[in-house]
Amino acid sequence: MQTIDLRKLIAPSFWHLYNDMKQHRHTYYTLAGGRGSTKSSFAALMVVLLLMTHKDCHALVMRKVDKTIGRSVFPQMQWAVHALGQDAYFHMSVSPHQMTYLPTGQRIYFSGVDDPQKIKSIKPPFGYIGIVFLEELDQFSGPEEIRNINQSLLRGGPVFWEIGAYNPPKSQNSWVNEEALVEAPDKFVHHSTYLDVPRSWLGDVFFEAAETLRARNETAYRHEYLGEVTGTGGTVFENVHDVRLTDNEIASFDRLYFGLDFGFSLDPLAFVMMAYDAKHERLVIFGELYQQKLMNRPAAERIRAMLPTKDAHIFADSAEPKSIAEMCALGLHVHGAKKGPDSVDYGIRWLQGLAEISIDKRRAPNTFREFVGYEYERNRDGQFISAYPDKDNHAIDAARYGCGTVMRSQRRHGTLFRKEDFGL
Repeated sequence: MQTIDLRKLIAPSFWHLYNDMKQHRHTYYTLAGGRGSTKSSFAALMVVLLLMTHKDCHALVMRKVDKTIGRSVFPQMQWAVHALGQDAYFHMSVSPHQMTYLPTGQRIYFSGVDDPQKIKSIKPPFGYIGIVFLEELDQFSGPEEIRNINQSLLRGGPVFWEIGAYNPPKSQNSWVNEEALVEAPDKFVHHSTYLDVPRSWLGDVFFEAAETLRARNETAYRHEYLGEVTGTGGTVFENVHDVRLTDNEIASFDRLYFGLDFGFSLDPLAFVMMAYDAKHERLVIFGELYQQKLMNRPAAERIRAMLPTKDAHIFADSAEPKSIAEMCALGLHVHGAKKGPDSVDYGIRWLQGLAEISIDKRRAPNTFREFVGYEYERNRDGQFISAYPDKDNHAIDAARYGCGTVMRSQRRHGTLFRKEDFGL
């Protein structure tokens, strides 16, 4: 077998990812990036390399729609085999689309998900399907569809690699963008752009086209070429930043605020823990409890365990006096947030006006997801209007309640525990 210099095939930005996959440090690999980032080429190369080095593994390459395979992922995989100098070792057929690694009989299958029975009918002659490549991941219908695929495929073997490649959609509300924000021990999220690729690989014309679009429409350039989630123009909070906080940093906060939004069946109970820096107009969110079908007693117990002090005061939705009374009976200091006819509008505008809303998405993943994905209402023509939707905003509401005293009186932010702040 001839020696191939992988440095001529894999861009420098992918080398860390290559080593991670080679050593199987994770199972789920999400490859996001803009046009020309070579993420799909890298994924195709890894399918072939992993197959040849794991003799019990077969691979399945997937698109959302089966009929697109012949003009997309199949040619991509043919390129990978050729680029690695393995043409003589692979037999390829197009009816059905399939590749066989001749030295071992391992196979690379191809399938869409428009016919679930087709996936279930794939039966390798030996071993198991250990490598799955989902191209254009954003075109799949959502996490549930991916889970169904995994339940059908990722079984019967000791190690698995699942690679999902996609260009991020504009809106953060896209399921694939939201999933990329969720961290998990067995998951690796990688982002790449054409700027990480040797110019000779893409050619001068590609770079010139990118610069032309950048000069004409920078937002479109950032989305198409840099793979950024630029939004749809309806993002409510443009001041949200992800931060990684240490326990020592959190312990140093001295202006703590706590908000609670009740929920049960369809809507989750949302409790958020915050610190406010008035000097820099910065709100830091460093903890959450976010769960559906959580009764008040277990919720109170979990909140109590999260609070830094027993006398911490919590502001909650005043429309739930019964739940507030029950929480108080269970030992928490819960108060109904003061509301007015414009309290929602005022609260959101106050949050929008902050210099920064810093959220540690590892400690408060649902709160981060809500804030970055919250968009204005649309009219029947799909145009944004100046109204705020009352959905997917439970942690946002909790933050509003918790910061109510600061909003009403900025000069009191340092005297949070005075009785008059609570109307007592």
